[in-house]
Amino acid sequence: MTPARRRAIFRRLQEANPHPTTELLNDSPFELLAAVMLSAHTTDKSVNAATRKLFPIANTPAAIVKLGVEGVKPYIKAVGLYNTKAQNLVGLAQQIVDKHDGKVPDTREDLEALPGVGRKTASIILNMVYGQNEIAVDTHIFRVANRTGLAPGKNPREVEDGLVATTPKEYIKDAHHWLLLHGRYVCVARLPACPKCIIADLCEYPDKTPAKKLDESDAPVVRKVGPRPHTETRVPGEGEPTPRSRASATGSRTSAAGTRASATGSRASAAGAHASAAGARPSDRASKKTRGNAKSGAQTAAGNEIRGTAKSGSRRSTAASEDTTSASKSRTGAADSRARAAAGGARKRRPRPVGKLI
Repeated sequence: MTPARRRAIFRRLQEANPHPTTELLNDSPFELLAAVMLSAHTTDKSVNAATRKLFPIANTPAAIVKLGVEGVKPYIKAVGLYNTKAQNLVGLAQQIVDKHDGKVPDTREDLEALPGVGRKTASIILNMVYGQNEIAVDTHIFRVANRTGLAPGKNPREVEDGLVATTPKEYIKDAHHWLLLHGRYVCVARLPACPKCIIADLCEYPDKTPAKKLDESDAPVVRKVGPRPHTETRVPGEGEPTPRSRASATGSRTSAAGTRASATGSRASAAGAHASAAGARPSDRASKKTRGNAKSGAQTAAGNEIRGTAKSGSRRSTAASEDTTSASKSRTGAADSRARAAAGGARKRRPRPVGKLI
């Protein structure tokens, strides 16, 4: 691969993700070290599920030592090989307390001397925490480097050496994250999503997936899933929010949104109940013509009833119109009838007999 093509690949990856970082949740160098160690042969999702429970209880070397192996195990059961990893986590925490004053070592030799820490984990810590130009090679990076032609190699160390030697200096700090995320979301093992790949025309892989087979790929990008966007770079434990605190903030926003949705649902339910009550009134569901007929009929019946009552106490009302289609005339006639009926009743009422005064 020519230097110009190699530079073009990293330039595109940078444009798509200017500030890449790990997807392991962490807020300090020790949390990052613990999470990376736990992630061996395990997905980041499983590790995050475990550390969400563990780190609020113990997230420093001293706290992990105090918790002990048996105390750590229940928190990391979601992680593969959790029995061995619990022993390694407590062991490396103890060694950091005893030999490094509770601080994560800053040399490869000291890091690789910790239980459960190999070359890949050490490279990640040196790169992310201490800013060194190291490229840790995992299964995703090994696959992408060989397929694209960036750094062909028969084993991870050959690929690592090739990447460190040939990656342009301005891209080497973030090369690990770009290649890892590309392998995780686009250039997957079984059927890479080549039609969705932003470096497909620069890639030297001969067996690219044709567009007609894209739907068969299990690459997350096919389902429009990608890495979380990050807007800053930082040393874990300093300054701006880390992936773990960002996830917590996102959860809070989601909870607030759920509360608002619940309130909206309550208002909608109340509106529905009101509409249902309104719908129970026949007049609201009838057409204009039907409502007019019902209204006239009701007023006519009321007028007839009042006239019948008034007949026994006074003469029949002549003000009420027999034209039942006029609502105003019916109401006027009804009012007159009620007034006359009241007057007639008053004339017929006799005083109640009172007993003689003694």
